[in-house]
Parts: sequence; structure tokens; C-alpha cells
Amino acid sequence: MSAIIITGASSGIGRACAEAFLADGWRVGLIARRGDALEEVAEGYDTAKVLPCDVTDEDAVDRAFAAFGHVDALFNNAGMFGPQTTIDQVSLQDWQQVVDVNLTGMFLCARAAFRAMREQQPMGGRIINNGSISAHSPREGSICYTSTKHAVTGLTKTLSLDGRPYDIACGQIDIGNARTDMVIGLEEKRAAEGLPPLPAMDVVHVAAAVLAMAKLPPEANVQFQTLMATKMPFVGRG
Repeated sequence: MSAIIITGASSGIGRACAEAFLADGWRVGLIARRGDALEEVAEGYDTAKVLPCDVTDEDAVDRAFAAFGHVDALFNNAGMFGPQTTIDQVSLQDWQQVVDVNLTGMFLCARAAFRAMREQQPMGGRIINNGSISAHSPREGSICYTSTKHAVTGLTKTLSLDGRPYDIACGQIDIGNARTDMVIGLEEKRAAEGLPPLPAMDVVHVAAAVLAMAKLPPEANVQFQTLMATKMPFVGRG
């Protein structure tokens, strides 16, 4: 039975992916801060392991991975959007919070996964980082989020390079407007400002894509995948 750890598994993209992997017969480690929400995801599955953990806590991350044991894949997904405003209105505290979750948290989880995959037998595994359309092109008022997502791309590339001798693959999925609470919040903000609704897609398509990436044989890797609502204004000239 293949085994994956999913961070941010209590809601949104993480929860949808956890449900897809559990339904596909994987052993799934569920990481998020809210243990009660993780218990809801795990209900009915003896292949689910609830691992309440703040991804910004180094010791907690290491304990969670140690408790899970052999890991074939990590979906490095936990993240937050942060303040939606221009840089002059962003406090240092808000900036540091987004960096801690979106970048340091990903680093800590990737480090724990890399260490486990390098030391386990058979050696190897796969790390899938949740990037974003914002890893390429920003949304207005997203200085914190966009900066961290650009950094995630650098993390992905370096992990992919450094993992080669140890049969550790790393890829990134860049998602645009999956209908989660975060996107619904953005839609509500736009509606209040009299702006048209955002093009969005069902989050189940993201779960299917991540599952397909994780199920590839060791000799194949999706380095970068962009999955977005068809009518998003991502490609084109303004």
C-alpha cells in the first residue's frame, strides 16, 4: 500500500486530495492544526492517520513524520493568502506570518520528507509542492502570497535537482481558482466591490491531478503542471 502525507488536510485543496487518496486505497497521513477537522476527514478509513501539527513548528513536523513511518509521497500543500492590500499597508507581522506558513512550513515538511525518503528502504519517493498561478503571475494586492509562491518554485527546482541521487522526485502543481473557502472569500470581496465573479473550477479536478502525479512510476515526473479555471485571465496580453 502506497503512503502519502498531506499538509493542510483539514480543508480546501488538502481535504479534497486527502479524500481522493483515501478512496484510492492509499495510507494517508493528515497534517493540519485542527485535529477535530482531521478526524472528520479520517472517519471511516483505517488507512488514515491523524497528525495534528503546525507546519511552522520544527519539532512538531519532525515528530509527525516520525510517527507516520514509511512515506512514498508528500503533498506539501498548507498555505495562507494573507492581507489583500498594497505593500504600504502590510505589517511586518503579517508578512512574516505568510512567509512562515507558505515557505518555512513547506521547507520543514520537505526536509522531513526528504530525510525519510533518503534513509528508508527502498530509498526514494516523491514530493509535490502546491505552487499557484501566483508563482507565475500575481493577483492584485497579494504581495505576501505571491512572493512566497515564487519562492516555492525555487524550492521545487532545487529539491528536484538534489533528490536525483536518492530517487526522490519533486514536482509542482500551480492551481488557479479552485473553488475553496479562500477563492470564495475573494469572490465575496469582488462582489462587494461591484466586480464580476471569478472564473473558478471544482476542487475535485485538483485532487485528481495530484493523485495522477503521485501515481507515476519512479522514472517519470511531472515537473510543473498548471491547472486552472479555463476562463482565467492568465494567458494573454493586457
